Amino acid sequence: MSQPVSTDRVVIGVDFGTLSGRALVVRVSDGAELGTASHDYPHAVLDRELPDGTPLAPEWALQVAADYVDVLRVAVPAALAQAGVDPSAVVGIATDFTACTMVPTTADGTPLSELPRLAGEPHAYVKLWRHHAAQGQADRLNELARKRSEVWLARYGGLISSEWEFAKGLQMLEEAPEVYAEMAHFVEAADWIVWQLCGTLTRNACTAGYKGIYQDGTYPSRDFLAELNPAFADFVADKIDRPMARLGDRVGSLTAEAAALTGLPEGIAVATGNVDAHVTAPAARAVEAGQMVAIMGTSTCHVMNGDVLREVPGMCGVVEGGITQGLWGYEAGQSGVGDIFGWYLTHQVPAATREAAAAAGLGVHEYLTELAARQAVGEHGLVALDWHSGNRSVLVDHDLSGVVVGLTLATRPEDVYRALLEATAFGTRAIIEAFDGAGVPVKELVVAGGLLKNALLMQIYADVTNLPLSTIGSTQGPALGSAIHAAVAAGEYPDVHAAAEVMGRLDRGRYVPIPANVLAYDALYDEYRTLHDYFGRGANEVMHRLKARRRQVRAQAPAEVDA
Repeated sequence: MSQPVSTDRVVIGVDFGTLSGRALVVRVSDGAELGTASHDYPHAVLDRELPDGTPLAPEWALQVAADYVDVLRVAVPAALAQAGVDPSAVVGIATDFTACTMVPTTADGTPLSELPRLAGEPHAYVKLWRHHAAQGQADRLNELARKRSEVWLARYGGLISSEWEFAKGLQMLEEAPEVYAEMAHFVEAADWIVWQLCGTLTRNACTAGYKGIYQDGTYPSRDFLAELNPAFADFVADKIDRPMARLGDRVGSLTAEAAALTGLPEGIAVATGNVDAHVTAPAARAVEAGQMVAIMGTSTCHVMNGDVLREVPGMCGVVEGGITQGLWGYEAGQSGVGDIFGWYLTHQVPAATREAAAAAGLGVHEYLTELAARQAVGEHGLVALDWHSGNRSVLVDHDLSGVVVGLTLATRPEDVYRALLEATAFGTRAIIEAFDGAGVPVKELVVAGGLLKNALLMQIYADVTNLPLSTIGSTQGPALGSAIHAAVAAGEYPDVHAAAEVMGRLDRGRYVPIPANVLAYDALYDEYRTLHDYFGRGANEVMHRLKARRRQVRAQAPAEVDA
């Protein structure tokens, strides 16, 4: 057995992503990352059928809560073993999660899907952040909020997303009222996993504000909810309202059961849960006003502190203390980024290109990136819309879809690939312009997440946005951010700002805009905005009509269509 590498105190950060969870062991004194381990969710994402074969309709995305517990059981001990750290050195643990990911549970926290009689009921499962089947409920919610001039609507850019708590809860009520009635708690996964660790159910201020329409100490009124649906009137009181916990707080101590599961000492600090994107800002030392952090993976979440309160069109929310105390935390995002690139490689790249990549000793991503990097800006003659998974910001419409304009018989796979890279950068620029125009200026773009390893993509983002692009100095941004919060919860630092200064990592100004490319991308961005407004702002509703037709056909004959 290896000896501990250090007797210094350490903390554990656990990042629950879309397909896997990662545990990171971090030294409190300097933020050194000593060991890490990951665990893939056995059930991954359920978007076509349940584990028992029950088919799912389009736009559904579910998960199995037990997969999250497996991460604690497998990844935490493995990370400690890799680090060579004695568990007695651990003083705290913190977690982060995708959001809005909702777990319907019994009174004691048992996920409804674990009840044998509900194993074949889709609404009994975790609704993942990218579950978009509640768009109809979201549309009604937004229409009613506008009709009633609800003051909280402006805090969300004028639109509440189908991804969030209220739309998902209303969908459950209306499509599976018996499941809704049996559900005692509708819990953000970020809070559910903390519940499993310390035995206490609280609400973290981050998801409550951004995903739960909690503003200025209140939720939407009972009257508002009753007008949506009389049976929804007590949704807040009965299903989601629990004591609020600030970010970085200690919400409890590790229970004996959780200690046995993880191999950690009983009684150590358990921090308030958090969102994977928001917790990354301290890890990148990006907690000052004007530093926008883009956490780029399957999707991209844009978070930024501001020192003023403004209404930004299409933002996902603005919450006081939503990222760090003392500032207004803003959020926006793109529903598909890495997912779009992955879709293209999986379903669109021809065999000849795959064979050429293999012959060159490269993966297909790397091969296409190498070919695309040889092109001048605009050489491929294409422009694309990055809406393959809908639009989260600034249009907040998940019934939108992807477009590539300019295809000819001469178009090659690397051309489309580069156009898709550029489209996601254009989407980020649209978000930045919305913030700038609302009086919340973006001064620096900081990138975290798995996609920062693609140097071409990073340079495209710098050129398209005409901003210096800094990168996080860690490959485990969310887990490091959680570890920072664990250190604060354990009393090792007075606040998140102080902990981030010591434990965070930032490579400032890694990519600088190239003036000639900036000018060329300005012209392409004009074309993107023309398409953006034409398809996204009502001039042509073809995307909505096609989505509606697809749902109708799938609902009429799902077995035949799937076959």
